Amino acid sequence: MSETTMPNKGDVIAEYKTHDGDTGSPEVQVALLTARIKHLTEHLKIHKKDNTSRRGLLKLVGTRSKLLRYLWRKDPNRHDSVVAQLGIRSHARK
Repeated sequence: MSETTMPNKGDVIAEYKTHDGDTGSPEVQVALLTARIKHLTEHLKIHKKDNTSRRGLLKLVGTRSKLLRYLWRKDPNRHDSVVAQLGIRSHARK
């Protein structure tokens, strides 16, 4: 069984950047975390007993959730566009 490969970080940044030289905006951070989350999810489908990676996955999900809440407080329209682009669910509206 072969695992899926992690997408190139530069490609993810190029797709979600808000301006030239942007590497740290919330949109880029959420996109990078989402790529890592998807990669780890696939890994855990194969390696069901890898609890260390499972813990790392949960930490990544928590970090992404915090960033999405921050983005919702600052600009709900940006939040909605990022969530729609990535195809994820967000509970930041609470």
